[in-house]
Amino acid sequence: MPMMKRFSALVCASWLLGTTPAGAQQVDVEEVMLDNGMTVLLLPRPGDPNVSAGWVAKVGSVYERPGITGVAHLFEHMMFKGTSTIGTINIEQDLQLIAQLDQVKAQMRVEEAALLEAHRLGRIEDPADPSLRTPEHQSLIERFDGLLEEQSELIIKEDFSRLYSGQGASGMNAGTSYDYTIYFVNVPANKLELWFWMESDRLLNPVFREFYSEREVVHEERRLRTDSTPTGKFQEQFDSLFWQSSPYGWPVVGWPSDLEGITREEALSFFGLYYAPNNLTAALVGDFDPAEARELAERYFGRLSRSDQLSPQPRTREVPQLGEKRMTAYAETNPQVSIRYHSVPDGHVDEPPLVMLGQLLNGRTGRLYRALVEEQQVATGASGGQSGMKFEGMFSLGGTAKDGRTPEEVEQALYAEIDRLKTDPVPERELQKVKNQNAAANFRGLRSNYGLMNQLLVREAWRGWETINSDQALYDAVTVDDIMRVANTYFEPENRAVAVYYREESDEPPDPRLAGLDDQERQQVTQIMAMVEQATPEQLGQLAAQIEQMSGQAPEENQDMIATLREIVQEKLAADGGAR
Repeated sequence: MPMMKRFSALVCASWLLGTTPAGAQQVDVEEVMLDNGMTVLLLPRPGDPNVSAGWVAKVGSVYERPGITGVAHLFEHMMFKGTSTIGTINIEQDLQLIAQLDQVKAQMRVEEAALLEAHRLGRIEDPADPSLRTPEHQSLIERFDGLLEEQSELIIKEDFSRLYSGQGASGMNAGTSYDYTIYFVNVPANKLELWFWMESDRLLNPVFREFYSEREVVHEERRLRTDSTPTGKFQEQFDSLFWQSSPYGWPVVGWPSDLEGITREEALSFFGLYYAPNNLTAALVGDFDPAEARELAERYFGRLSRSDQLSPQPRTREVPQLGEKRMTAYAETNPQVSIRYHSVPDGHVDEPPLVMLGQLLNGRTGRLYRALVEEQQVATGASGGQSGMKFEGMFSLGGTAKDGRTPEEVEQALYAEIDRLKTDPVPERELQKVKNQNAAANFRGLRSNYGLMNQLLVREAWRGWETINSDQALYDAVTVDDIMRVANTYFEPENRAVAVYYREESDEPPDPRLAGLDDQERQQVTQIMAMVEQATPEQLGQLAAQIEQMSGQAPEENQDMIATLREIVQEKLAADGGAR
């Protein structure tokens, strides 16, 4: 179910997977360590007939290397392609065809390399031009396509989804980030063994069928996510500008040339390094018997073999920036400015004050909205906030210019608010209000089994699941002096990158459903709209359910975006005759 997986990466990662730490309430988790090194987190919650179940691989795009960017996200797709018992009607013939496909593809790469070299030297314009192929190359392509057609007769499409939904499970999904890859589903409490069997089977006996065609699916995802959005390609360029040396500078979905060139051998090597049980953590939240879950974990996940090789960690760190970086672009968007400062990773001692500082600035009641939108009236929206990843961090500011005002005016107004924080102490009452809002929002994130399961897994991929109980105290301890100190430490001109966007007019009329959203939200919704058009009725139903789950957990400032997504999905369901 590739569409649904893409939705997860775009939306759930923002509101569920990357949420701020949970509230002061203690979450009583039982940690089970299997002999093979795999960790299983158990959190029984009696009363709900469903169990939110998932697992995380501690690997994302920053663990890649140049030449195979996008491979972590590609595996998010490949893990749904089945096993030796799921996804095929004849495993022996299936494996024979996969071997033949690999053999033919290796021969094709020789021909493709010759065309790429000719293009590099300027002898040909387009290495993909069919007229430039040798007879041997064309023959190999026809042989390859024939094998693909033969294999398609053996494949049971969406077999994972069929098996789960047939037993009452819902919301099967996955998402890839810079730092981790996560897989999850809601299963009836009496079908818990089904989850243990299916998830262990895809780790123990995976068959990465349709590898080459799935690369094309990812290519299409990249087109929808990046190329087809007003500022998608510019945001990607801005990422590369901001991150000089860190792997956070390349896209999670991968660079096009790498997606085209990743071989099955490279992919399998990556899988062997990062999908070993001692690099995985599973979590169950819901109504289940912990003793039964422990027994099932040993029986099924215990079958996986521990790796003797430690998973390589990213080595390259961001070099200190020595001067301001700037980018100017023209796009089909409202004039706006985006500012980024290098900050600190998740868990750094300065992260709590930076998060609190961001919350002072952000939201409809935050300083940026009051100053730029209500008082000065230079912007229609403004935002700011800290993003702490596992190895690096950044603090972002942004604003969209009001009609008749310029991005430069917005930029200077944003700097003015930052400068206030450097010199004028934040009133204690204002800081306490933000702390209360933070604690309340985090407490809401604990209400659903689904959101809590995601939090546990993401935290485990970063610093350990235990931080769900310990981090709130760090946020509550932030002082006025801390706010002023980090403002003076990180918000310097030589530490920032700035992107200024001017409007490039389009002949397409604006979508009225997007009118009330800021530009970042508009871009996210536009991406999802393209995916919705390709979704099946079943996928749309699952997407509608996920939107309702997110509605109860997303902050107030995101509710307009959620309402728009709900409207778009319901319209599509109605058009397809599947409204619910």
